Amino acid sequence: MTATHPSTAEVWDWLSHVPDPEIPVISLTDLGIIRDVAWDDETLVVTVTPTYSGCPATTIINLDIETALRERGVEKLTLKRQLSPPWTTDWISAEGREKLRAYGIAPPIDGTAADGRIVARANRMAGGNLAVACPRCGSTKTTRVSQFGSTPCKASYRCDDCLEPFDYFKCI
Repeated sequence: MTATHPSTAEVWDWLSHVPDPEIPVISLTDLGIIRDVAWDDETLVVTVTPTYSGCPATTIINLDIETALRERGVEKLTLKRQLSPPWTTDWISAEGREKLRAYGIAPPIDGTAADGRIVARANRMAGGNLAVACPRCGSTKTTRVSQFGSTPCKASYRCDDCLEPFDYFKCI
């Protein structure tokens, strides 16, 4: 790498095109797991907070970040894992939430993440289930079929109006 290096804004832009390996419609920056991008002398330091400490995609995510940056000429790179504060679904961007919905995954409901907003979470509960809107028809007449969906971060729901099954990105 030469004495000049790409700006952090340019690096953020590059990372905005790196898809999440489990939900490729959303980027790592949309997901909110890229916490910081900074230069330390000639080394690019990318700080990543996994969605949860046992996320099976963490190794692939790190490899995808490294590959994307090395393809653009970054030679000295450090990936820093930051667990505190823990990631929360509140960090998913508005654009990322819309991408999830368009893909057929109900995005997390605002105010339901485990960040201390217990009252907001309680107010959104209906019969033990969140009033999750169907990403296909928009109905909130939905039923949780299973707490476990196609990946550990999703639950399985069914729409009681259009009868379509769908995943809900669980609030963390």
